[in-house]
Amino acid sequence: MNLALRDIRHNLGRFLLTCFGLGLLLGVALAMIGIYRGVVEEALSLARALRADIWVVEANTRGPFAEASRIAGDVREAVARVAGVVAAGSVTFQIVEARHAGGPGGDEAWDAERLRERAGEAGRQRIGAVLRLQVVGWEPDRPGGPPEIVAGRGIGRGRLEMVVDRSAGIPPGAMVEMANVRYRVVGLTQRTVSTGGDPLAWITLRDAQELQFRLTPPAARRALQGGGGGMPQDTVNAVVARLSPHARPDEIAGRIRQWKHFAVLTAAEQEAVLTRSVVERARRQLGMFTGILLLVSAVIVALIIYTLTMDKVREIATLKLIGAPDRSIVALVMQQALLLGAAGFAGGTALLLLVKDYFPRRVLLGPEEIAGFGLVVFVICLAASLLGVRYALRIEPAQALGG
Repeated sequence: MNLALRDIRHNLGRFLLTCFGLGLLLGVALAMIGIYRGVVEEALSLARALRADIWVVEANTRGPFAEASRIAGDVREAVARVAGVVAAGSVTFQIVEARHAGGPGGDEAWDAERLRERAGEAGRQRIGAVLRLQVVGWEPDRPGGPPEIVAGRGIGRGRLEMVVDRSAGIPPGAMVEMANVRYRVVGLTQRTVSTGGDPLAWITLRDAQELQFRLTPPAARRALQGGGGGMPQDTVNAVVARLSPHARPDEIAGRIRQWKHFAVLTAAEQEAVLTRSVVERARRQLGMFTGILLLVSAVIVALIIYTLTMDKVREIATLKLIGAPDRSIVALVMQQALLLGAAGFAGGTALLLLVKDYFPRRVLLGPEEIAGFGLVVFVICLAASLLGVRYALRIEPAQALGG
């Protein structure tokens, strides 16, 4: 006879209600772990999407994601000539608030030439809903472009076209307005977002430079009056390069650093900057909340098992009176704690897996995370049961004869 199961059947309603509450708490704790993994994955998705082996940025900076970086666009030619470099390309990055109409538009209504002529009118007649995009400008046929296109096509015409991540909710053919200029969405990527969770969008480098560095009309007039131009020179945020399979990124990065005008990061160093600097505060905060939730879960399990043990004082005393060994009493309490934790863990995990796709940020959970969390719950339940075990072992057999 399993005394733990017999006692659970006797108080099934209370046990199931307790498992439901504990499952919700454990589900939230597991969600925190998934959110942290998702934050790290999102932080690395942009760097990995460009498939760059080295990053050349402004001197004394840590790359375009950690701080501002501006270098001349023609640096790509010098980088491309370094032995071991297969291809190099200039890229820009910027956060933009865009507007979109939410559906495809007609080709004749959005002719490229007419878009420039109607820029002033577009500024007065805004379209659609507002969304934030991380816009990447790159040179077609060079490194820095979008990864696999899951719908539509890549940028072919070269100007006023855009490839955007599917999470933006913009279908191919829709028009997106940025800085009074409208771009047609021609293709979609998947799971490519910025460190802040904003969808990524790719446009040509020329379009991106106009979007990022173009002066406003009053500022352009002042620059012309002062003898400057209305448009800046060929300026980019970084130059990315891909290396031959036999090249060593550290060696090539060291050669470029000898030029003394640029900072160079390998792909591994760029990912380290993103995870240890850009998302470090989020990692600590999520880790703190996860620890608090696990501590609260342990306290709740300990109190529940202690209460269940107090309700069985006479039964435990009777078992001792008829000669039951202490190990049977300990097994009764620990088995109930483990069954409670297993039921709560299974329910919380199942609930989280059902709703995780509706979270505003990606919740990334794999078998390793779920198995590791299950092991933590197992240890917590064993530790929490010690309070009930201690109380049960102190019960005297004579209490079975009491009133």
